[in-house]
Amino acid sequence: MMEFLGPVIWLIVALGLLITFHEFGHFWVARRCNVRVLRFSVGFGKALWSRHGADGTEYRIAAIPLGGYVKMLDEREAPVAPDQQNQAFNRKPVGQRIAIVAAGPIFNLIFAVAAFWLMFVVGIPETRPVVGQTSGIAAEAGLQEKDMIMRVEQRRTESWTHALLGLMPPALDRRPVTIEVEDEFGQRRELTLPLDQLGPDFREEDTLRFLGIEPWRPDLPAVIGEVSEGSPADQAGLRNEDRVIAINDESVQGWQDIARLIPEQAMRNDSVNELNLDIERDGRLLSLTVTPRLEQGRPVIGIQAPPPDAELQAEFDRMFTIIRFGPIESLGQATGETWRLTTATLGILGRMITGKASLSNLSGPITIAQMAHSSARLGLSRFLFFLGLISLSLAIINLLPIPMLDGGHLMYFLAEIIKGSPVSERTQILGQYIGLLIVIGLMSLAIFNDILRLIP
Repeated sequence: MMEFLGPVIWLIVALGLLITFHEFGHFWVARRCNVRVLRFSVGFGKALWSRHGADGTEYRIAAIPLGGYVKMLDEREAPVAPDQQNQAFNRKPVGQRIAIVAAGPIFNLIFAVAAFWLMFVVGIPETRPVVGQTSGIAAEAGLQEKDMIMRVEQRRTESWTHALLGLMPPALDRRPVTIEVEDEFGQRRELTLPLDQLGPDFREEDTLRFLGIEPWRPDLPAVIGEVSEGSPADQAGLRNEDRVIAINDESVQGWQDIARLIPEQAMRNDSVNELNLDIERDGRLLSLTVTPRLEQGRPVIGIQAPPPDAELQAEFDRMFTIIRFGPIESLGQATGETWRLTTATLGILGRMITGKASLSNLSGPITIAQMAHSSARLGLSRFLFFLGLISLSLAIINLLPIPMLDGGHLMYFLAEIIKGSPVSERTQILGQYIGLLIVIGLMSLAIFNDILRLIP
């Protein structure tokens, strides 16, 4: 049950926070411009909670948490008393109307920078882009195992996320890209990845595989470091320093194989199955049978990996890092992260329009809920990154020139400035219908993509 409720709860928390901040931007600037706000709603549909403030505004939380709105006094929607016409939105100069409409996306942008700032102050654990096995394009270019990607087209890559953001656009454009790498001894060199050789079957969601790159994963030896007292492993007779040779006749080379094979073999046929472990103890080969138990839906036997030796610890230290800065430096880093993600998002959107990028990149509420849940479980810094990313996405989407969205209204105001008079009401109504169809189409496609991702 919690596997379903967890994502839903975190979706409501995340979207509720971001929508409230977005609508507060409209509300705050409208009040500064002396526009009367009739309703401030987080969510659509039936009101779950509402009250009227001393300012006359109705504040409400509605049943459908996938949006919100600020309803302002406007003669186009209902008659306005003569003594209140100076507080009507439609009576305000076009500059003030632009400021009110643009305030929502701008507040989302501010929220993104603030979230990234706090993320860098707290510190976010990252996996550096250290390369494992290479093949195809990457191997031909000279990329080798344990090389770390330091820059892509002169932009620093502190993590695999940064590396992917740098590699994906040239891959979609099918053009060569220059990267700087550092080997395990600290020597740096420049390479050119011939991404113009990518075939028509390239998919951006699987960029590394098509480039022939596997992330480096240091592996611990398949030796049991500790057996938990009273665990299935303890009851089966497993001991510290036993070396696991095979699980259900599947060969084990390192601890990653153990972590993969235990749940894989234990949950065949959707039920918990016994595991046959071949082990080496003091030079002797033994075969033991272990019956896993379920903990939070996962089969476990109660063994832990051994601590890494000095050489392996050095590899871990090179691969994993915590990116943390002081409060002042974090502001510059947060601004840079916002710019990096903005340019990447706009680049993908542009390539989706031209057909270079797949429409499968669109994600809907199901994927967002899963991302919210998983990021929250990974800690505060990961959840802050998720909030900043979604807030930035909301800002960009709302600024698209689609009627119904903030960008559509800004498009009307720009036309008003050019032609010297407001866009006709008939044109605006027609635009609303067109915008509604576009939004419904995009949402339907996003939800369809979500469902496809759930299908194995």
